[in-house]
Formats: sequence, structure tokens, C-alpha cells
Amino acid sequence: MSADPKTIETYAAKAGDYLRMTATTQPTASLQRFMALLPPSAKVLDIGCGPGTESALMRAAGLDPDPFDASAEMVALAQETYSLPARVASFDDITQQATYDGAWANFSLLHARRGDLPRHLHAIARALKPSGIFHIAMKTGEGEKRDSLGRFYTYISVTDLQSILHDTGFEPLHVDEDEGPGLAGKQEPFVTICARLQNDA
Repeated sequence: MSADPKTIETYAAKAGDYLRMTATTQPTASLQRFMALLPPSAKVLDIGCGPGTESALMRAAGLDPDPFDASAEMVALAQETYSLPARVASFDDITQQATYDGAWANFSLLHARRGDLPRHLHAIARALKPSGIFHIAMKTGEGEKRDSLGRFYTYISVTDLQSILHDTGFEPLHVDEDEGPGLAGKQEPFVTICARLQNDA
């Protein structure tokens, strides 16, 4: 089980706060770009869905999201707030084969250990159909540490993340760097990458 217990406990305690922070009826530019690359009615794996806001926006756009999260409290919010078919699962539970048109990992895989990232990305690649679209957002920097709320984070450079994606069979299509505050309120740099799975991966 790759999920960090202390991180899950924090999200359980802060689930309502996280819902209020992320609640919106308008998709971000990253989500709009991701959805625009998918076919109509695309099936999308929402990895670490949190309270389900982005899956709800995908569904409103005509897509078919499959959201999961390691926090039972987050899954309950996704079910109760948006009537989503969210389920409790971890990154290690991604075992599907060529099932999804897209995979969305928006600030979720940053809670995995650095050494586990290649394994998780390979699992996501296997779960995608040929030419599937993958979105990943990570905090940039170096090392592993906990934030002021106790959540575990892996920080990564843009170059290293692109290298792992390439080794996994993904071709980055869009790379955006920015900074902003998260649940802990600290301003930190991050990167979002939208990539396509190569057919020969």
C-alpha cells in the first residue's frame, strides 16, 4: 500500500476545507486543455479525485469519469456532493489494461514516494488506450518532506518529470510552470504536464 497514513489522516480532517477551496463550476485552463484532447464520452481515470470537483466538471462536459481516492472522507464527499461513483483506492490499485481514454492526476501523485513514481506511471500507461491522454501536476523542487499539515510530498524538477514520462512512453504536449498556495496556504512552484501515450509504448 503506497498511501501514506498521516497524509490520509490530514485529508480526512480537512476534507470539508478542501471541498470549499476547490469548489467551482468552471474548469481550469489545464482541465479544459485535457478535455479538448479527448474523444466524446471519453472514459477518464481520476487519480486522487479528492472531493470530486474535477470529475463533476468532466461529467458535465459529457465525459465518463472513474474517480478514486485513498481517503474515505474525500470519497464520501464526492459521492454526497456530486453523486459521483467515487471509490476508495490507492495508486497501487491501478491494474486496468487499455481501459481509459484519459487519466487525470492533478496534485495527487506528489504524495507518492519518488522511487515509486516510475512504477505508478507505468501502471497508468497500461491502463490507458493507445494514444491516451495523461495530465499530471506536481510541486517542483527537490527531495521529500512533510508540509505544515503533516502531508508527505515528493518534489521533482520539470526535467526529471519529463524524463520519467518519456521513459514510460508519454510524449509531453503542454508543459506549464506556475506557483500558488495549496491547502496549507504556502506559495509554492508547480508544473502541469499534459502528455500523450505513444502507440509503441
